[in-house]
Amino acid sequence: MNILRGPMALLIFTVVGLGGCAHEWSSMADPHPVTEADLQAVLRDEWSRHLFWTRNVVLDNAKNDLRSRDFAEKAVAANARDIARTFRPFYGEAASDRLHTLLTKHYGAVKAYSQATVGGNKRQQDVAMAQFASNTDEIAAFFSGINPHLSKDAVRDLFAAHVDHHVTQINKFQNRDYAGEEETWPVMEHHVYGIADALAAALVKQFPAKFM
Repeated sequence: MNILRGPMALLIFTVVGLGGCAHEWSSMADPHPVTEADLQAVLRDEWSRHLFWTRNVVLDNAKNDLRSRDFAEKAVAANARDIARTFRPFYGEAASDRLHTLLTKHYGAVKAYSQATVGGNKRQQDVAMAQFASNTDEIAAFFSGINPHLSKDAVRDLFAAHVDHHVTQINKFQNRDYAGEEETWPVMEHHVYGIADALAAALVKQFPAKFM
């Protein structure tokens, strides 16, 4: 079985179909409005890349391929910066930096749980799960605090489910359940599209003048 089929298809779609979006998004700093579809496409692209590169880190951990994992980690870090920068034209530098910090902590919990799972360390798994819970609350507080159209409970539910997907994927790789992971992948992808769409819709409601 080719266990990279889904993510590779995603990467090709991202590079070919949406590769220009992040660059074009710089227009948000200009006074010219863009469409809600533009914003939705950018956020979907960014969250898809979060899944793709995080998956590579998890798989590389399971295979003990440290060189490949280090490369993927750099891509995860770059992606977190990209997501945070998308919100800069709306909320400013400080909020963008805060989101970047929260996304970095989110990935840190993913990495910690992955490493604990590979090492068979239940105590460290529990520590990572506590990090996930704390970070999810922080993300929910952040988005609900800057946008009145995003309730804290709704954001928490979205990111808690996202965390559950990461944990499920890590466990399936550890158990060499590649068929199960292949089934998990489209569920994860569909869910991050939901996160992207919810964030985009809330931004449009809060800043209607920025959109056509």
